[in-house]
Amino acid sequence: MSTDPGAPDATPSPLRRVLRAVSLWFDTSAAPVDDGEPDRIDWLRVLPFVGLHLACLGVLFVGFSWFAFWTAVGLYAARMFAITGFYHRYFSHKAFRTSRPVQFAFAVLGAASVQRGPLWWAAHHRHHHRHADTEHDIHSPRHGFWRSHMGWFLTRRGFRTDFSAIPDLVRFPELRLLDRFDILVPVALAAGLFALGEWLEAAHPSLGTSGPQLLVWGFFVSTIVLFHVTVTINSLAHRWGSRRFATRDDSRNNPLLALLTFGEGWHNNHHHFPGSARQGFAWWELDLTYLGLRLMSWVGLVRDLRPVPAALRHARPERA
Repeated sequence: MSTDPGAPDATPSPLRRVLRAVSLWFDTSAAPVDDGEPDRIDWLRVLPFVGLHLACLGVLFVGFSWFAFWTAVGLYAARMFAITGFYHRYFSHKAFRTSRPVQFAFAVLGAASVQRGPLWWAAHHRHHHRHADTEHDIHSPRHGFWRSHMGWFLTRRGFRTDFSAIPDLVRFPELRLLDRFDILVPVALAAGLFALGEWLEAAHPSLGTSGPQLLVWGFFVSTIVLFHVTVTINSLAHRWGSRRFATRDDSRNNPLLALLTFGEGWHNNHHHFPGSARQGFAWWELDLTYLGLRLMSWVGLVRDLRPVPAALRHARPERA
């Protein structure tokens, strides 16, 4: 055992490991991460993630209503836009500018996606672009489908936030707080949906919904679908699709993924020029996130959307 009182215990007891894992559910800075096996799935810490999947089985017990269904769809769309427009294009790539209140508002909406906080998300994504599809890219499909899809997310290495990669973001205390206690916003959303469902069941029974039903459909089902669609950009958009540009990675343009992820599926375009607010370079490449950002720019919520330089639209075409 180390004689340094400030050093972490190299061989923590089973109880201490459990308490450390549980504390990290609520406070991501509560304890140091054990570096002994950084690429092993940390099953104790990821039990809530497993629980989110199991909770979707609740649809077998809470029934169906169109109100609950459209609530799930609406929350999928709103949170997908927060992830693609702000977690990705804003926090990770600074593809446009906005005010501090709007920055925080969409950081909160993104945190409701249960994809960790904006600092963690941006730090990992910037690392991905520095090392795309190399041995250092922890979610490259070269390491296997499941590893790239979600296995990396569940490891000790994946849990870390490299604050040195995001010096422009760590200066905002509200973002640091949101990132540290990243469970608070999802819990608030879940509780709000349950309370809304209970009120609607009593006040508007014709809607056919309830607290448990709105919780299961609006939160659990919507969140899990959102998560798995989002991470297909890691696992599928580096494997299946076409390549317009000869980038130094395996990125592909995939129209189906682009539709489901509001434009993120134009992934080869994105790796060719990551700094653009627009990922659908051609007029026919539907990019719903970019259209949403354009609408926000018209009302002054965002500004200075970075375009694709004309010289890069046709540069370095991929050879067959």
